[in-house]
Amino acid sequence: MKIVTIIGARPQIIKAAALSRAIVSSYSHEIEEYIVHTGQHYDDNMSEVFFRELGIPKPDKNLNVGSGLHGKQTAAMIEGIEEILMDVKPDYLVLYGDTNSTLAGAVAASKLLIPIVHIEAGLRSFNKTMPEEINRIVCDHSSAIMFSPTETGIRNLKNEGFSIGVEMPYTSDHAGVFHCGDVMYDNSLFFADLAEKESRVLDEHKLKSKAFILATIHRNQNTDEPVRLQFLFNALANTAIAENIDVILPLHPRTQKMLEQNNIQIPEKAKSLLQIIPPVSFLDMIMLEKHSSLIMTDSGGVQKEAFFFKKPAIILRPETEWVEIVEHGTAVLAAKNEADLVQQAIQYLHHPPTEFPEIFGDGKAAEFICQTMLDNYKALQ
Repeated sequence: MKIVTIIGARPQIIKAAALSRAIVSSYSHEIEEYIVHTGQHYDDNMSEVFFRELGIPKPDKNLNVGSGLHGKQTAAMIEGIEEILMDVKPDYLVLYGDTNSTLAGAVAASKLLIPIVHIEAGLRSFNKTMPEEINRIVCDHSSAIMFSPTETGIRNLKNEGFSIGVEMPYTSDHAGVFHCGDVMYDNSLFFADLAEKESRVLDEHKLKSKAFILATIHRNQNTDEPVRLQFLFNALANTAIAENIDVILPLHPRTQKMLEQNNIQIPEKAKSLLQIIPPVSFLDMIMLEKHSSLIMTDSGGVQKEAFFFKKPAIILRPETEWVEIVEHGTAVLAAKNEADLVQQAIQYLHHPPTEFPEIFGDGKAAEFICQTMLDNYKALQ
């Protein structure tokens, strides 16, 4: 069975590691994987380093699309992916998450009648002003097999008209829907020990375990609105001052650009506590997550990883696709008022949650995905 895997953004590269690892360890004689990197993220720290560090097979093809307007970027990806699909002729196109790379892959494959497998299906923020929401809906409704990491994702797909528990073979008109757990949980378990051995990030930045806040900001709804961006940096700074605690912020290139462009200021008293550093590797990120006291983020992936490592999270967005972590009280949506947001952080620092139920599977989602694809491939023959 031949599959083409599309990756383009940093989280997708990491997610793909779980599937590639399962193929190599358990399905090397049955599944052949052809990896296409769209080049959506092209900064070395945001992309290339992950192939080296995580042992992911090098992409067979890199489209080198780079950043740009949504339409121009997505069109270039569609063109490149279409040519590859026509040449490779895979049995499935495997897509992850909700980026423009995901959307481009869904459009290209559906036009060529190549079955689509969507990993992280069914997630919804119910906010269609987010480009990611459009991307994930289009991908789900083009897919032959959908793998949801949560029960909420399954309910969302059912509410949109998909039948649960249909029999093979699965096609775009007769889709298979599965709750498989989260491939990122697979990765977090696999790489946690390696991170402890290899990462030096805590020493490099003089951070003490369980004595700092980890923050990430990259969503355009935060970065592209100067008032909002200043609000978030004020909240981080004032939390650091109030609790005399370090805040470390690995900065996305887009956020760095907008900080400089809009002259975002950091209060003088917080400058010794708020550490803004370049993007970090996946192993360094795991170490920062594992040893933090609190995580404040607008990243969907980092929200989940906070849960994996039993850390409270403040979600710097008005909504989340990962509603379970909010429902269980381990995360909260950020307050709209700066003083209230600071108070949320202080509350979690002094009274962190203690119960983190196993809602993201058993750490073997990738094996389940491989076997399901293979079974359906045989059923289609």
